[in-house]
Amino acid sequence: MSAASPVVPADAEGLAPAPPPERSVTAEAKRRLTSPWASLAALVIAVLWTVPTAGLLITSFRPVGDINSSGWWSFFTDPNVTLDNYRAVFTGDDVGLSTYLVNSIVITLPAVIIPIALATMAAYAFAWMRFPGRNVLFVAVFALQIVPIQVTMIPLLSLYVNPPFGLPQLAGADAPGGGFYTIWLSHAMFALPLAIFLLHNFMREIPGELVESARVDGAGHAQIFTRIMLPLMVPAIAAFGIFQFLWVWNDLLVALVFGGGSLNISPMTVRLAELSGTRDQAWHLLSAGAFVSLIIPLIVFLALQRYFVRGLLAGSVKG
Repeated sequence: MSAASPVVPADAEGLAPAPPPERSVTAEAKRRLTSPWASLAALVIAVLWTVPTAGLLITSFRPVGDINSSGWWSFFTDPNVTLDNYRAVFTGDDVGLSTYLVNSIVITLPAVIIPIALATMAAYAFAWMRFPGRNVLFVAVFALQIVPIQVTMIPLLSLYVNPPFGLPQLAGADAPGGGFYTIWLSHAMFALPLAIFLLHNFMREIPGELVESARVDGAGHAQIFTRIMLPLMVPAIAAFGIFQFLWVWNDLLVALVFGGGSLNISPMTVRLAELSGTRDQAWHLLSAGAFVSLIIPLIVFLALQRYFVRGLLAGSVKG
C-alpha cells in the first residue's frame, strides 16, 4: 500500500499557492544598512567626525588668553565668548580675509558651471547619439580619471605660457598663472572625466521609450536635451555640483600653480596656509579664518544634500 502524498492547500481558484517572492538586492541592502548595529556605527562615526569641527567653532569664539591657557573643552566649565577673532579676521590690516573670500567665490562658481555645461552635452552625446568610435572615446574619457593631477600641472602650465598652433597666450612669463581664467580652465579640465562619467550613467537610466516618443513627435537632439534630459538630470547635476564646489573651494595646489602666487586672485586657502605658516601661535585667527572658510560649503551641502545621494547612486544598482 503506497503512502499518501502530502496535500498542498490550494487557493480560492484551486491552484497551488505561489512561492514567497525572493527579496531583491535593494531590499536586502536596505535591511542590512538599517540594522541597529549599522545605526550605532553611523552614530559613532558621526560623533567622531563632528568633534573636531565643534572644537574649531568653540575655539573661534574664545578670547585669546583662554585659547592659549586651556583646551576648547574647558569652555563648558568656564564659558567666555567674544567676536574679536572674527573682527580681526575680516577687518584686520595684517589678515583681511574679505578679499580672499570674494576671490574664492569668483574662482569656484565658474569652475563649477563650466564643467557642468560641457559634461551634460558630452554625456548626452555618449548616451543617445551614435557616431564612430563612441565606445572607445568614452573609455578613454573614463580612463583619464586615474591620471594624477600633479603630473599634468607643469605640461598644462607650459601650454598656457607657450601655446601651440599660434594660439593666443594665456599667461605671460612675468605672471605664470595669468589670471582667474587659467584657474577656471584648469579646474574644468580636471573635473570633466568624472562629470561625464557620472552624468552619462544617470542619463542612461532614463527610459529609451521617452526619447523615442519625442523623436516620433519630431523633436531633435537639441529639444530632447533641453526639454527632457535637463529637467530629469537635476539630481545628478546637483550631486556633481556639490562635489565640484567642495573640491574647488578647498583647493590649494591648483590655485598656487595657475594663479601665479598673485594675492589679487588668491583664494582663502592660500591665505590660511600663509597664516598657519607665519602665525602658528595665533590660534584665534586660524580658528576663525578656518571656520569662515568652512561655513559656505557647509551651507551649500546642506541646501542640496537631498540630491547628493540620489545623484551619486544613479545607475549604480537596479532593485
